[in-house]
Amino acid sequence: MRSISRRLVGVVAAIGLAVAAVAIAAQPAQAAYQTVETMVPGAQGDDPAVLDTTLYLPSDGKSKHPAVLLAHGFGGTKLSVAQDAKDLADRGYAVLTYSARGFGRSTGHIHLDAPQYEIKDAQLLLDWLAARTDIELDGAGDPKVGVVGGSYGGGLALLLAAYDQRVDAIVPMITWNDLGTALVPNGVFKQAWAGVFFAGGASAMGAPAKGAGAGDPACGRWAADVCAAYLKLATTGVLDDQTKALLGERSPAGVLNRIKAPTLLVQGEADTLFPLSEADANAHGITNAPVRVAWFTGGHDGGDGAQSDQDRVKFLMLQWLDHYVRGDGDAPSTSFTYSRVTGLDAVERGRLATGYSVDAYPGMGGDATTTVELSGRAQEIASPPNGSPAAVSSLPGAGAAASLLSSLAADLPGQHARFDTEPISGGLTVVGSPKVRIKVASPTGEATIFVKLYDVAPDGTATLDNGLLTPLRLTGLPASLSTAQPVEVTLPGIVHRVEDGNRLRLVVATADQAYLGPVDPVTYSVDLAAAQLTLPTVNGTPIQTSEALWVWVLAGLVAALIIGVIAAVVIARIRGRRKEQKITEEYAETPLSVKGLRKTYGKFVAVDEISFTVERGQVVGLLGPNGAGKTTSLRVLMGLTQATAGDVLIFGHKLAPGAPVLSRIGALVEGPGFLPHLTGEQNLRAYWRATGRPWEDAQFTEALAIAGLGDAIHRRVKTYSHGMKQRLAVAQAMLGLPELLVLDEPTDGLDPPQIAEMRRVLQRYAVDGRAVLVSSHLLAEVEQTCTHAVVVHKGRVVASGRVDEIVGDTPTTQFEVNDLDLAQKVLDRVDGVAGYAVDGDRTLVADLGEVSRSEAVAALVRAGVGVDRVTPRRRLEDAFLALVGDSTAGSGDR
Repeated sequence: MRSISRRLVGVVAAIGLAVAAVAIAAQPAQAAYQTVETMVPGAQGDDPAVLDTTLYLPSDGKSKHPAVLLAHGFGGTKLSVAQDAKDLADRGYAVLTYSARGFGRSTGHIHLDAPQYEIKDAQLLLDWLAARTDIELDGAGDPKVGVVGGSYGGGLALLLAAYDQRVDAIVPMITWNDLGTALVPNGVFKQAWAGVFFAGGASAMGAPAKGAGAGDPACGRWAADVCAAYLKLATTGVLDDQTKALLGERSPAGVLNRIKAPTLLVQGEADTLFPLSEADANAHGITNAPVRVAWFTGGHDGGDGAQSDQDRVKFLMLQWLDHYVRGDGDAPSTSFTYSRVTGLDAVERGRLATGYSVDAYPGMGGDATTTVELSGRAQEIASPPNGSPAAVSSLPGAGAAASLLSSLAADLPGQHARFDTEPISGGLTVVGSPKVRIKVASPTGEATIFVKLYDVAPDGTATLDNGLLTPLRLTGLPASLSTAQPVEVTLPGIVHRVEDGNRLRLVVATADQAYLGPVDPVTYSVDLAAAQLTLPTVNGTPIQTSEALWVWVLAGLVAALIIGVIAAVVIARIRGRRKEQKITEEYAETPLSVKGLRKTYGKFVAVDEISFTVERGQVVGLLGPNGAGKTTSLRVLMGLTQATAGDVLIFGHKLAPGAPVLSRIGALVEGPGFLPHLTGEQNLRAYWRATGRPWEDAQFTEALAIAGLGDAIHRRVKTYSHGMKQRLAVAQAMLGLPELLVLDEPTDGLDPPQIAEMRRVLQRYAVDGRAVLVSSHLLAEVEQTCTHAVVVHKGRVVASGRVDEIVGDTPTTQFEVNDLDLAQKVLDRVDGVAGYAVDGDRTLVADLGEVSRSEAVAALVRAGVGVDRVTPRRRLEDAFLALVGDSTAGSGDR
C-alpha cells in the first residue's frame, strides 16, 4: 500500500498539517522538541489492541502545553504525519501521533472507525494525555485538546467529538458524512475506490496484526464483519440493510447533533472519493457548535493548484486551533471560503489558487443561480455487459494520469448521449452543484447511468472538472420516453470558471470504470425533461494573500506599460527561438540535461543549484541524504512543480507543461497505483488509454519482456506480491518504450531476490540508446546497477560521473580477527587511525587515515590478535559518506 499511504499523506500535507510559511515567518526561531515513544493499550473486549504512539513535546521551557491528537489517513501510520507533528510542536502544542489499530506496529484489526474500537481507542488516548503532568487540563481527566485528521483521520475527528465532550476543537479534512452514500452514491457501487481501500486494509502497513486474517487470508487485517460486508457489496453491488447499518455506525451522519466542539470542515474540490457534498452534509448536521466550511483545490485526486492553496488553509487551521484550544486571539470567522485556479503564481511560477470568502456558507445551491439552455434530441445509448468497456472518468491513486483524464473526452461511442449549450457570453464561475432534469426509458424498467458536465472550449477540447460525475440507479422506468417522468439530477459540487465563448455539455453515459455496472446488456432512451441547466454561483470576495496582491500589481504594471511589454515579448520570443534552436542542435540526442536548477518555497531553498546530464545508454543514480533535494528535483523533471530558476532540457526541448517531448519519458515518481480487482494487463491498458495515444504505440509485448512479468500479467493485481506490483509499475512506466525512464525508489520494500531482479530489469532497459535516471537510498544497489551517479548534498551537486570514478580508492579496510575487543584497544592506541566500526562478531571496518595497512596488521599481531583476513574496501557508501559527511540525519527529503 505504498501508493495509497503516500498519496493520502500528500493530501493531508497539502491541506494544512504543516505550519504556514507566513506564520513561521512571524515566529521566533524554531523551538526544539523531544519525543516520547509509548505503546498505549487501546480498547480491549473481543479484539484487544495496543497502539504505537509518539508524543512530540515542545522544549520551550513551559511546564504544560495544550495538546493536539493527530490522526493519519487510511493506509498510513504515525510516521505519515511525523513532520506535521513536529511543525505543530514547534508552535507550542504537545502533539500525540499514533498508528490506528491494524496499521503499522499497532495490533488489533481494522474496524473502520467503529465507536467501540477506533473511537474508544482515541478516548483512551485522551485519558493517557490527561494523566500526564505536562499537558494543560480543562478539568480533572479533561485535557485541553484539539483533534486534526484527514480522510480516515477526519472521520475519527468527527466521531470522537460526538462521543467525547472533552474535545475542544476539531479540524476534519477530506472526509465522509455517510460511508453508505459515499461508497454507493444513488445506489451505484463505487467499486474502484472501495477496492483500493479494501486492498489497503488487507495488506496494511507493518507486520500482520495478532490473529489478523486467521482462517480467511482474503481479509488480512480487516475485522471479520467489515470484510464480509465489503465482499458482499463488491459481489452484488447492492447496499443491503445490514451493510447500510454497519457503515452507518461508522459514519458521523447519525451523531453530528452531539458535537459541541467548534468544527472547521476542510474539503477538497478534486475528490471523487469524498466530494464536497460530504462536507456539506456534515456542515448542516452540526447544529450545536460553531462551524466553518473551507473548500480547497486539492483532495484525494490531487488537484491543480493545490500546492499554492496551502497557506490559506494552513492559516485557517492554525487560527482555529490557537483560539479554541490554546485560547489565543479573537474567535475565528465562520464565513465560507473556497478557491479556484486563476493563473500562474508570480512567485513560484506554478499554478495559482486564489481564495474567496463570503459571510455565510450558502450550501451546494450557491447564493444565486444562473440558467442556461441545453439543446439536443432524444438519443438511444447502449449499456454494455458487466459495464465493460467503460469510459474512464477517474483512476483512484493514479496521480498524474487521473488529472490527465479531466482534459480528455473519454466517453465511448454509442454509450453516451450529449446535450450542449450555446457559447456562454462573458463566462461565469460555477460554485456548487448544478442541476438538470432528464427523462430515461428502459425495456427492463431499470437503468444505471452516469451524468457529467463538460466545459468545451472553442477548439472542441472537453474538460470534465476533476473527473467528477453523478451516478444514478433508476427503477420503475417505462419502456418509452413518451410516458417517462422527469428525473432531477444534482451534479457534483464544483468550483469552475467557464471562460467567455466556451460551451457546457451535459453527457449521460451508461458505463464508467470507477463504478460497478449492470451484468446484462440493455439499451436506454434518454432525453431532456427540461432545457434548463441551473448553475449555482457565489459572489465571493478575493482573499488578498501576498501571491494574489503580487498578481494584481503585475496586472497594473502590464496595463500601464502595455506597449513596452509587447515590444519586450516580441524581442524575447525572437531571442528565445534562436536560443531554442541552438539548444536543440547541441542537446538533441541527450535524453536529459539539467542546467542550474533551483527551487525555492518563499525563503526556503529546496534545491540550490543542480546541473547534470543523462546520456543514452546510461543508468544514472541520483543520490543524496534526506533533505538533499532529490525528490524536489524529480518533481521538477516530471512537471509536477516548476523550477524557480534554471532549465531542464529533454532531447534539446525545454521542459514545459504539455510539451510533446514529454511522451518520450516514462516515470514512476509518486508511487504506483492500481485497481486491485483488475489484472495487470487491464491496469496497463487503462493507463495507456488515459494517455490518449494509440494502442499500437504502447509496444506492450516489449515492455513486458523487459519487466519480466511473465504470465502474472493475466492475474488480478490484488494477488500480486509487493515486488510484482513494483515490477508492474515499472512496466507501466516502460509502456511505449520511452527513451528516458525516471524512477523514484523502484526497489522500495523489495526483498533481496526481487531487488536483484529489478537490477536486471533496469540494466536491460538501458540498451538501444535508451537511458534511466533512478533515485535510491540503497547505495549498494546503485553501485551494482548504475553506470553513473550524481551525488546531491544541501541542494547542490557535490560529485557526478562514472560510479567507479566516484568510488575511487579509499583507506577503508576490513579486518577479520579472533579477538574483537583486543583489536579495538590496539587500534585505539595507533596514532593516525581515523576510526573504526564493528561489523559482526569478528569484523572491524577501519578508516586507517594515514596509517598503512601493513602497519595496522603489525600492531595487531604484536598485541596477540590473530588476523585471518585483510580486505581493502572500495564501496560507493564510503565515497558517499566522504562527500556528504555525517549530515544524513535530520529533516525529510525535499
